[in-house]
Amino acid sequence: MSSPASGDPGPHDRSGPGAPLPARTAPVPLLVLDVVGLTPRLLDHMPHLKTLAQAGYLAPLETVLPAVTCAAQSTFLTGTLPAEHGIVGNGWYFRGLGDVLLWRQHNGLVAGDKVWDAARRAHPGYTVANICWWYAMGADTDYTVTPRPVYYADGRKEPDCYTRPAALHDELTDKLGTFPLFHFWGPGADLVSSRWIIGATRHILRTRSPDLALCYLPHLDYDLQRFGPDDPRSLRAAAALDAAMAPLLADARTQGRTVVALSEYGITRVSRPVDVNRALRRAGLLEVHTQDGMEYLDPMASRAFAVADHQLAHVYVRRPEDLPRVREVLEELPGVDEVLGDGGKKRHGLDHPRSGELVAVAEPDAWFTYYYWLDDARAPDFAQLVEIHRKPGYDPAELFMDPLDPYVKVKAATALARKKLGMRYRMAVVPLDPSPVRGSHGRLPASDDDGPLLICSTPRSLGDRVAATDVKALLLRLAGLS
Repeated sequence: MSSPASGDPGPHDRSGPGAPLPARTAPVPLLVLDVVGLTPRLLDHMPHLKTLAQAGYLAPLETVLPAVTCAAQSTFLTGTLPAEHGIVGNGWYFRGLGDVLLWRQHNGLVAGDKVWDAARRAHPGYTVANICWWYAMGADTDYTVTPRPVYYADGRKEPDCYTRPAALHDELTDKLGTFPLFHFWGPGADLVSSRWIIGATRHILRTRSPDLALCYLPHLDYDLQRFGPDDPRSLRAAAALDAAMAPLLADARTQGRTVVALSEYGITRVSRPVDVNRALRRAGLLEVHTQDGMEYLDPMASRAFAVADHQLAHVYVRRPEDLPRVREVLEELPGVDEVLGDGGKKRHGLDHPRSGELVAVAEPDAWFTYYYWLDDARAPDFAQLVEIHRKPGYDPAELFMDPLDPYVKVKAATALARKKLGMRYRMAVVPLDPSPVRGSHGRLPASDDDGPLLICSTPRSLGDRVAATDVKALLLRLAGLS
């Protein structure tokens, strides 16, 4: 239960949902937890978060299209839709470079007034810590922690993180160990990375006491995509993350912090991978070039190609006269629910120059692969690696080790041994068969039970529903700055 000492309304407060909070001389400190994939169905398996919701407030959160990490987080922090802040997915086709790039890290890509900009206008000196929310690098925050591997000149990639101030790097590494990159994404992704992020957040709260702390907890993303949201292993993952969060929630109570826990999307069960680029290639619209027997997407030469991003694909069409044919190919492809043109993009707040000329939305049980080759023997070598920056689309198969390769564990062990010796290595263990994937997201949810939510430790702080575009204003109000 929130207490008046924490700056929250007491149990006898009679204000209604959304009522203004009393003016304060200093900001109320906030902790904002991005609990990826959290839905009302999963909350029943997370007793600490459920207790927070019961003592405070809970509401469905109306997310954005696409319901993916980078787009949703940017909307939370700016209060605007992708049409304004420009983050149209986890990646897009950079037309000026002629290249598809996902998971960029610089905050300069996000247009608009951020929550910390507004907070500092109201309260000069307002301090912010970003612990692993996206587009952290280059952001005008006081404390920053974000995954950032070491890319050695010989091609090796080793786990590490970027921090600001720079001295925080060694401080966290000495206390928590090296950032566990291979537990953050890939076949080994598990609770270890979220525990490290929780530890870093607790340390920063204790030693820096920022007014606003943003903490990203990815653990539910893994097993829900691997096994589906209703699988017992996914429910155990929810319980395990909840237990790991308990000390952080206790710290927040002790420090008098208002806690907001939210999610970007809900993950729903899928069973159908849709090869959108292969369909465009068979229609003569997508071009590849070949080197050393391997095929590479040629976006500059292609008349049309797709950047697959879970259940949404931006389809880039070079010539306006090809639009009718490309739309026809997409609409005839099994698993495509809707194809958005200019009007549809505008309706969803997705009409930005970075968006594709067309946007395909998958049916509820389907998702889009990035695959563009027609013969696995001609797939590029990075296809079987965890290679998020080289693949021209999102690849959830990176969460698996190839079940069809009887030597996959031997290969992994050999690569790991070479890594420990400081030698170059290739962890070529990712399957080219996407069928094991059982969970996805990106569509707007069909029901609140399967959609994201927002929990606040302050009772009666929310209306019946919260739009993603309202999160920024809500945080300012909870801090007593509006």
